Amino acid sequence: MLRLTKVLLLLIAPLAMAGCAGMGVKPYEREHLAERAMQTDTDPLTTAFNDHTYFSTEASSGGRSFGGGGCGCN
Repeated sequence: MLRLTKVLLLLIAPLAMAGCAGMGVKPYEREHLAERAMQTDTDPLTTAFNDHTYFSTEASSGGRSFGGGGCGCN
């Protein structure tokens, strides 16, 4: 019984993985992905303000992506 399960799994798994191979964004669907609501940064002004505030409080350039701030605690 266990061997039959393994054989069925080995036969079905490639078919299941191949089912997603043809998926993708069609050219006529790309307009929906370009909408403002679909962007990761929907409000650039707020993001710039938050970056400036974070930079000012950390007192270091690029404090958002670096491993330490301007406090000297590292």
